Amino acid sequence: MSRKVDVAIIGAGSAGLYALSQVRHAGRSFALIDGGELGTTCARVGCMPSKVLIQVAEDFHHRKLFEREGIDGAEELSVDGEAVMEYVQDLRDHFVDQVLTTSTDEMGDEFIAAHAHFTGTRTLQAGEETIEADAIVIATGSTPVVPRAWQAFGDRILTTDSLFELEDLPASMAVIGLGVIGMELGQALARLGVDLVGIDIGEALCHLSDREVNQALHDAVAREFPLWLGHGAEIEEGDNGLLRVRAGENVKEVEKVLVCMGRRPNLDSLNLEAAGITLNECGLPDFDPHTMRVQAAEGARIYIAGDVDGERPILHEAGDEGRIAGYNAARETDTAFGRKVPLSITFCDPNVVQVGKTRAELDAEGADYVIGAMKMAPLGRALILGRNRGLIHLYCDRQDGRLLGAALCAVRGENLGHLLAWSMEQGLGVFDMLHMPFYHPVVEEALQGALRDAARQIEQKPDRPWDLK
Repeated sequence: MSRKVDVAIIGAGSAGLYALSQVRHAGRSFALIDGGELGTTCARVGCMPSKVLIQVAEDFHHRKLFEREGIDGAEELSVDGEAVMEYVQDLRDHFVDQVLTTSTDEMGDEFIAAHAHFTGTRTLQAGEETIEADAIVIATGSTPVVPRAWQAFGDRILTTDSLFELEDLPASMAVIGLGVIGMELGQALARLGVDLVGIDIGEALCHLSDREVNQALHDAVAREFPLWLGHGAEIEEGDNGLLRVRAGENVKEVEKVLVCMGRRPNLDSLNLEAAGITLNECGLPDFDPHTMRVQAAEGARIYIAGDVDGERPILHEAGDEGRIAGYNAARETDTAFGRKVPLSITFCDPNVVQVGKTRAELDAEGADYVIGAMKMAPLGRALILGRNRGLIHLYCDRQDGRLLGAALCAVRGENLGHLLAWSMEQGLGVFDMLHMPFYHPVVEEALQGALRDAARQIEQKPDRPWDLK
């Protein structure tokens, strides 16, 4: 069986669905192809169930302030692991159902439930069907990386694909890899009473290249569970069915190991060679991030979007990439779109946020910048919340005060990060931002403190008071 369509989209995850929205808007015929589990990575095993678990953990953790606040009974509170996981799964299923009811459930034969691979520059084989398309979008997502040797330990090795299927919380666990996912889930599980250790081969948590912000995060998190940094992990059979985990001189036996060592783009089964697509030294196709068009054989109109391209594996970026890819796939001529200011948020406590260029990127460029700093310790609102640990660093051009980037670990950093990203998107500098109103007492005053610190170091200062227009 064969069919001809204007656009074929491989992958019904977030990027693929956003691409589809643009193809539909343009009135083009399409085929959406996916042979895996539907509902998007975000809703099934990523953003949403992880935030449910984090919220439950944060609610339980707050009891530690009760005695100081004059509230009795904190010691009577406990965690029912089975009930926690049931709650996480119920909300997860709700989020997945929302995605399915607005995407593939009522799509009819435009959706093909099969795995696809290229047979030419404009042709795909999807199960029993041959699809010919004028343009093709690759949005096949990614898969958690687990070293082959560790796979022999079976279901005692967890990834985000399996963690949220647990019926109960384990008594003990090692989290290997303390990037965004490992830090979020590790802290949440520790707060829910899991005897946990976090391990990373590097010294940087959450991919922070700012040493001082990284140290502030380390100091805050290490109060809650041990961090074994700077050593690779080894796993072997322990006693009584446990796994023995080693990192340097550290050894611990645990029930489960959560592996958070990154994700691998799902490219292997696509037969990219048939479309004239070669992989670079990173194992990825070369593509234009402003059009999302892949370098392929002459005449091929192939686009890529989402986690599979290895560029910015974050949901809102997958959405933008999907829209760009779908827009161009639905038209004869490519349009280059500007990309938004980079924004990443880790929902640990304190939140970790990076906006714009990182300190490592600025140093590599030889940028002339100053750092506006503000410690969270003295901030009134943070003290009231009982969450006054952390540090804010703003990177600003030394000459004119333009905001170049930021790194922070701070309470309500998810909100502060948006303010910074929006300001950067508008091209605002230190003195423009100081003209904005800051209420008292609010967490946003921490930004005001960091901006004032930066302003003192900027060479081109206005004569008038910095906080007044």
